[in-house]
Amino acid sequence: MIGGGGVTIHRLMAGGLPMENEDRDDHHGQAHAHHGHGHAHAHAPADYGRAFAIGIGLNTVFVVVELVYGVLGNSVALIADAGHNMSDVLGLAVAWIASALTKRPPSRRYTYGLGGSSILAALFNAMFLLVAVGAIAWEAVLRLFNPEPIAAGTVMIVAAIGIAINALTAWLFAAGRKSDLNIRGAFIHMAADAAVSAGVVLAGLIVLQTGALWVDPATSLAIVGVIVWSTWGLLRAALAMSLAGVPRSIDAGAVQRYLESCSGVSAVHDLHIWSMSTTETALTAHLVLPAGHPGDQFLMTTASALHDRFGIGHSTLQIEVSAETACRQAPDHVV
Repeated sequence: MIGGGGVTIHRLMAGGLPMENEDRDDHHGQAHAHHGHGHAHAHAPADYGRAFAIGIGLNTVFVVVELVYGVLGNSVALIADAGHNMSDVLGLAVAWIASALTKRPPSRRYTYGLGGSSILAALFNAMFLLVAVGAIAWEAVLRLFNPEPIAAGTVMIVAAIGIAINALTAWLFAAGRKSDLNIRGAFIHMAADAAVSAGVVLAGLIVLQTGALWVDPATSLAIVGVIVWSTWGLLRAALAMSLAGVPRSIDAGAVQRYLESCSGVSAVHDLHIWSMSTTETALTAHLVLPAGHPGDQFLMTTASALHDRFGIGHSTLQIEVSAETACRQAPDHVV
């Protein structure tokens, strides 16, 4: 609604009901007089507080046990796995804090809320893991050239306990691994740990049967490989999110084609799609409609379609009535 050189923005809930009206100055001028802002949020992030508490508790106890028996058993593989598990405890704690922060309501300073903290948590977890494996790899290489005896039986028993604990913790996060990168990070860590612990058991068995001491540090290097492999995708996704990249699950070209196909739209420019958190995606775009503003129903329908087709839950559309409008965001290379 045009009024007094400004605009009235309708914030719509998922059901299409206006929540509030908010007058704002139109810095693009009268030609950009009407903006549409729609909320068609995806499902709210599940509460994994209990899963985090159980996972952190179990793994903290196990880290202590594994470290003690690793030292007593003189197993660098067991100590390496304890170090990795300790990094996972820290990672779970960071992910838990971020998960809680995402539920904080928006404020005047953080107008999108603190959902972005989940992206930072995923990025931190990925980078921290890569730093940790560097130290593990260095120690393993040193031990590979200077093998030392290990208590293979003790190593096998402790690592077997680790399989059960890590598998249980991974299961707690399995349901959310596809919809939340932060939860996916927790799941990857725990699932990788279960596999790693299985490798440690195998290494202990080989050493027990053959006396080949080099198998223990070689297993440590294999552990490093597993961690790097499982973490690399998490790191790439977290980096892309932190740089406001289009989520990999969304085809930006398909989104643009959909907007261009909407009734009355002759052109689309200044299209931006980015992650507000590890579970929510936002979009802004300028639509040229020569026939004039199509009304709130158009905005509501378009926002719902963006949500249902592409998983974009927070869309803001700016309507322009003429292709000749002097929009400084019109060229594709301008942000």
